[in-house]
Amino acid sequence: MMKTPEEAELCFPQLLNSSCRKTQRPEFVSMLTYIILSSISLITVTLNLLVIISISHYKQLHTPTNFLLLSLAVSDFFVGVLMLFQMVLLDGCWVLGNFMCAVYYVLDYALTSASIGTMVLISVDRYVAICDPLHYTTKVTQKRVQLCVCLCWMCSALCHSLLLKDSLERPGRYNSCFGECVVVIDYIAGLTDLFLSFIGPVIVVVVLYIRVFVVVVSQAHAMRSHTGANTLNHSVKMTAKKSEMKAAGILGVVVVVFLICVCPYFCVALTGQDTKLNASSSAFVICLFYFNSCLNPVIYAVFYPWFRKSIKLIVTLQILKHGSCETCIS
Repeated sequence: MMKTPEEAELCFPQLLNSSCRKTQRPEFVSMLTYIILSSISLITVTLNLLVIISISHYKQLHTPTNFLLLSLAVSDFFVGVLMLFQMVLLDGCWVLGNFMCAVYYVLDYALTSASIGTMVLISVDRYVAICDPLHYTTKVTQKRVQLCVCLCWMCSALCHSLLLKDSLERPGRYNSCFGECVVVIDYIAGLTDLFLSFIGPVIVVVVLYIRVFVVVVSQAHAMRSHTGANTLNHSVKMTAKKSEMKAAGILGVVVVVFLICVCPYFCVALTGQDTKLNASSSAFVICLFYFNSCLNPVIYAVFYPWFRKSIKLIVTLQILKHGSCETCIS
């Protein structure tokens, strides 16, 4: 039985009077969008899974800084999975039910908050390593980092579950038609969350990295002024400083790329007239945030030799050999 033009435009043709209408796009544009998003999703999931396996498996990579990268890779991995939900919304129709719509938003907000929290922890890690190197090993330990990461994830999940509690308890109450995926957040609560989950952490990250940049520049001048020194002790110190400065630079790139990709999403939320968010209407800024999750492991592959070597070991199945966790990666 052929559908009428009016039925073809509906998400649920059987519900003529209550179904939402599909977003109309040229077929070529829709197909290209699906291909791009599915490709980004696949690359994001694959690359971040390699980061997770590498850091989790090889004992040599069990450092405080790498545990923070592991936390970031976990959030990026799930962001790649969430892109599949975003693809469902491309035509403006949500077909997974009202409860899954609420769950999607909770996961989206919680992952965003956890990623930003991890960026703050990375900034603190680099700040202590560069500005207080003598006490770094005593202040930044694996157990403390693991505790901070766990608290970051727990607080993100708990806060956003409470923020969207109404939508979780009564899913779909704000939908104006069948096939819509909408949540409504109280204005004051939304604004508070925006400052606590984004504006405040971003200010902390920027201030810490400005401080790190100033110290790195001063240390670079100090190293150049001592190039004539030939003692072994001095050489070891200079090598250590260069290593820390390189790590700070790489993670600085990660932070800057993250802010560039995430800022548009929060700027829309900050300048919006209300806090009613429709997932299909905000596809661009959400996808830009998702794309950042694909870029992070690419940055690691470019700058970190250990990641390139671990990828080779994983792909060639060397990781399956007995005692492979003890392999020298550096």
